[in-house]
Parts: sequence; C-alpha cells; structure tokens
Amino acid sequence: MIALDTAALDPYLGEDSGPVVMLNLLRFRPDGGRHTYLEYIAAFESTGVQAKYGVDVLYVGSGGVALSAEPGQDWDMVALVRYPSRQHFVDMINDPEYQRFEHLRAEALVEAVLQATTPAAA
Repeated sequence: MIALDTAALDPYLGEDSGPVVMLNLLRFRPDGGRHTYLEYIAAFESTGVQAKYGVDVLYVGSGGVALSAEPGQDWDMVALVRYPSRQHFVDMINDPEYQRFEHLRAEALVEAVLQATTPAAA
C-alpha cells in the first residue's frame, strides 16, 4: 500500500498528543523510483513545508540485506521523521502546498509502510 489510509486518521489523532516519530519503510519502483523519491524530498525541503510543520528528519538510510524477514520484505530505504504532534502531520498532508508534490512520493513507490511510533515506557 502506498496511499495513506484516511480512515485511520481519526484513530491516529486519538492517540498520544505529544511528538510522534514516523517509521517509513520504502520500496521503490524499479524504473526510476529512487530518483523520483529524491525529487519528492527536494520539493519537501525547498517549498517550506518541512519548516512550516516543524518536521525533523532524524534518519534516512538505504536498505541492505535483511537478516530477519520473510522473502520479499527487504526495504530500499528507511526513514525516521519526527513531527511535533500528530495534528502537525495531518495538517501537513492536507496542506495544498504539500499536495502539489505528494504525487512524486506515490509515483516513486511500489510499497510503503508509514507507522507512527512513540517512546516505549521503560
């Protein structure tokens, strides 16, 4: 699945209201998906959307050999992205400026996981 499940946004907003770190697992289309995704990242950074919503990219890395996964469950890229709140994320994806270049993300990917995480209790 690549598109966001908008039906999940209400339950998502009902969870913890503090900062959230999104786990992004990305599998690119073999015909230039990585390049298109890099265009998406460039638009994200250059349009001011990232700054407007206080988005902090904590980590981006290329996937390697999966040591523990079912066949076909290796990922091309992994990213951890922090948002000040869940509402910041929802406001961002609904922003017309963001929506102008979001199609690049969809065009780049064959599969993706976008999962909200919060610190685990010790």
